[in-house]
Amino acid sequence: MGLLEFSKLPVNTLVGADWDTFKRTTQGQYVAKGKKTKYYLTKGVCRLLSIFVPLQERKYAKLLKDKPLEHDPLFILGHWRSGTTYVHNIFAQDSHFGFTTTYQTVFPHYVMALQGFFKPVMSFLMPDKRPTDNMELAADLPQEEEFAVNNACPYNYYNFWFFPRRMREYCDRYLTFKDISSEELSEFKSCFEQLVKISLWNTGGTQYLSKNPPHTSRIKALSELFPNAKYVFLMRNPYTVFESTRNFFRNTIKPLQLHEISDEELESNILHVYMEMYHAYKEQKKFVPESNIYEVKFEDIEHDALYIVKDIYEKLDIPGWEDARADIEKYIAGKRGYKKNKYQYDPRTVQLVNEYWGEVLDEWGYERL
Repeated sequence: MGLLEFSKLPVNTLVGADWDTFKRTTQGQYVAKGKKTKYYLTKGVCRLLSIFVPLQERKYAKLLKDKPLEHDPLFILGHWRSGTTYVHNIFAQDSHFGFTTTYQTVFPHYVMALQGFFKPVMSFLMPDKRPTDNMELAADLPQEEEFAVNNACPYNYYNFWFFPRRMREYCDRYLTFKDISSEELSEFKSCFEQLVKISLWNTGGTQYLSKNPPHTSRIKALSELFPNAKYVFLMRNPYTVFESTRNFFRNTIKPLQLHEISDEELESNILHVYMEMYHAYKEQKKFVPESNIYEVKFEDIEHDALYIVKDIYEKLDIPGWEDARADIEKYIAGKRGYKKNKYQYDPRTVQLVNEYWGEVLDEWGYERL
């Protein structure tokens, strides 16, 4: 157990942003009276740390900026709580993959410089379990990169963690990219490409391994950056996803938010964003060759993860299966006793999912309750 509990964090994750990103993300935003102490403490620490940002920028420009990638990435897609973390961790056992670490998501500007100082401090302070489930947390473990991009680019869907009342607006602009400007999209792409290169440098991989639910609705933009990227899309029982997402967002958003949102509005937003992401994925996957996308139900992975993972390597023509197999088998075997949160669907959950997500239930072959 780390020194700090997630629910009692004195700052939010913007503490690791560069000063320009912090200013543009928070400019003109409403900060509730009871959240001002957290806001100003985050702002003060961010401003202090930002004086060191040029150290990494100079090193990146010298070593990585003009260096081409050896392979385009492998993207693990799917709505939050669809099993993406588990699948991400499985593939991360293959040492040819590089990924964004938990440390890097909070401090993306202090990886190529000062990591030796900041990472031990973070490791000492952070909890060893995620706040809403039993998945382990550690500074060097793989993490979804949206949090890192959030601290390096103001045009980011995860701004809703801090300003949840604007969740739908951020969905249209920075999740599905429907309303994003060309200038904003260009900056996002540049930031993400830099993150990929620094992640590979940091972890010693030759192919970037991404696990990032927001990317599910950005395939067109990703394919423009990485024309030969590979994608694994996870489906999961929508009743379970709704219960789990609602629980996850309710618990995770509270320590980070700078103003309040009602549980009812959050629930409504979850229902809305899910369908926006679903339709964006359906529309945009046409920009990727069928041979580069593997779609699978998470329940099938739970049943026989090793078989599915081997099949993904073969179907997507990913190198290194034989070299990685032993480590992947060991990881899967070690997780067989893992206890997931159990959800008993109340009548309201069933009614909402049937009403708003019935299209998904039918298309993916999940029985209606």
